This record gives sequence, C-alpha cells and structure tokens, in this order.
Amino acid sequence: MANRLENKVAVVTGGNSGIGEDTAALFAEEGARIILMARREAEGREVEARIKASGGDAKFIPCDVGDVESVSNAVELAAKTYGRIDVLFNNAGGGGGGNFPNESDEEWNRVVNVNLTGTFYVSRAVWPHLVEAGAGTVVNMSSLAAQRGFSPRMQDEFGATSASYYAAKAGVDALTRYMAGAGGRHNIRVNCVRPGQILTPGATGGTVKDADGGHHVFEKMFDYAQIVEGPGYPRDVAQLVLFLASEESRFITGEIINVDGGVAAKI
Repeated sequence: MANRLENKVAVVTGGNSGIGEDTAALFAEEGARIILMARREAEGREVEARIKASGGDAKFIPCDVGDVESVSNAVELAAKTYGRIDVLFNNAGGGGGGNFPNESDEEWNRVVNVNLTGTFYVSRAVWPHLVEAGAGTVVNMSSLAAQRGFSPRMQDEFGATSASYYAAKAGVDALTRYMAGAGGRHNIRVNCVRPGQILTPGATGGTVKDADGGHHVFEKMFDYAQIVEGPGYPRDVAQLVLFLASEESRFITGEIINVDGGVAAKI
C-alpha cells in the first residue's frame, strides 16, 4: 500500500542518523511532510537534503530533547512550518557506559534525561497539536534493555549497558501505556518499539548503512540469544514504526513491540 501517510506531518526526533533517518525517509516515501529534530545540525541538514533530493518534503529544526526550552521552541516552529502535526516518533536517545553501582550521578542524569525526560518533553509539547488535529499517532523508542535481564555469567561474557539506560527505557514503556490511556478520548494512539541488535552508526561507532556489516560490543550476546540470525538494520525498525504510524494499525494502541530477531531470554 502506497501513500500511507499522505498529507500527514510527522515529527521525528533523533532524525539525523540510524533508525531516525531511515524512518524519516520511509515516512517521506509514504507521503508525509517531515520535521527532523536533532542536536547535530550538519548531519540533520544532510538528511533533509537527501529526502528533498528523493522528492520528499522535509525541514530540519535543531533541538535538544533534554532541554525543555529547546523542545518548546522547536515544536512551535514545527507546527508553524506545516500548520499541523499528525505523527510523532520519539526516537532520540542513547546509552551510557557506567555499570551499577559505579555509574556516576552525571551519567545517570544524562541518560535518563535524553531517553525518558526527552520523550516526555517532546510528547507534552506536541500533544496539543495532535488534539487540535482531531487524531494522531505517537511511537516511542524503547529498547530490549527495558525487558531483558542478565546473569553474572552473561555480564562477564557479554557485558551490559548502564543501569540508567535500563531504567530510562523501562520508564518509556510505562509512559507509553499512560499516554495511550490519555490519548483514547482524543483519537490519539500511542505505541512503542523495542529494538534489539540493530546496526546503527551509534551502535557500531561508525556510519553503517543497511547491510554493510559492522560490529558492536554486544554482538556475541545477541548472536547467542536470537532465534533469527542477525543482525537487524534501521529499516527493519522503520517498517514497524511506519505501520504503527499509519491507519493500518488503527485498532492498536498501548502496545510495545520487540524488533529483536526473537531474543529468547527475556524477563
């Protein structure tokens, strides 16, 4: 089905690379006008240009999702640019390097701020525009970390990301369910995706695209745990986000869906 987002205006945070970039490009292919929000302006402008070169309509707006004033200004400009907002993909986020109990206060606050507080800030700012539009869809970005535990042996052999990341993404899951309840009366559907092993520039420390290959620190753990041979790529997540943003998922809200190759060990 083509033009699944025709005449819709979609805000994509963290839209300057990886899953955000691929989702923004896919949204544009399906007829949406795209607002890209991210901190790294040069990369954001490049994505904007690529979407336009492919026949899409996009505008990059600098935004730090963890800064409430930055979010307020960016969303206000976004709404003025195209006159409305219909879709929000809260994709911006990132992990941390500390391990409990030695993670610093600064690292804890930084990771929680960008992943959980940022999702709240942007959702709160966009919400009145979705209400005004009479309907809308929100897709939040979680992680398998919100659901997966590990044993001491797993941690020793494969490692684990920070406690702040686990906690922040679990908070995104809970916020998704809350927002879905609040959105029901306004025709706003809210769902969430939980990626597992997805090769993005952030995961690999490079600029990996599609099936270029690439390696990351948790590769051995995922290769051991997955049912489907991996890895996954940004497009795999983007396809699910598109489904959740479109009318094809009109009867789905409050759901959290894994995109992880069937990781068998979950808590």
